[in-house]
Amino acid sequence: MGLSDFPVRASIGVTDIHRAVNFYEGILGLEKAGEGPSAGIEGGGRTYRAGGTMLNVFETPTAGGAKSTVATWYVDDLDFVLNELIQAGAEVPRYDGLGQDERGVAPRAGGGRIFWIADPDGNTIAVEADE
Repeated sequence: MGLSDFPVRASIGVTDIHRAVNFYEGILGLEKAGEGPSAGIEGGGRTYRAGGTMLNVFETPTAGGAKSTVATWYVDDLDFVLNELIQAGAEVPRYDGLGQDERGVAPRAGGGRIFWIADPDGNTIAVEADE
């Protein structure tokens, strides 16, 4: 059996769900699919549909800034998505040694390109394309 026969859902812990909602809905443009309690916090969890999968964002007292990538979106037009996210207020961090261009886009290992953004808690999100 194993878990490969079942769907997987990414979950991202945050310290303030209202601040996170402003980011995930306002900047990333995700549409809320559901809302419920989290860690005893009424309305402390949100679910979002994203390309046929789901993303959980939930408030928890144990949330911390994940510096490694917690979720990756695979897109067809990286430049278009980057421009939209920047216009919405996303910031693209710079990392030493990754060869990022002036907009923060780096070559992806194995080909393609990638950039990163961080949510208000410092959780790292990647956007990449095969182009």
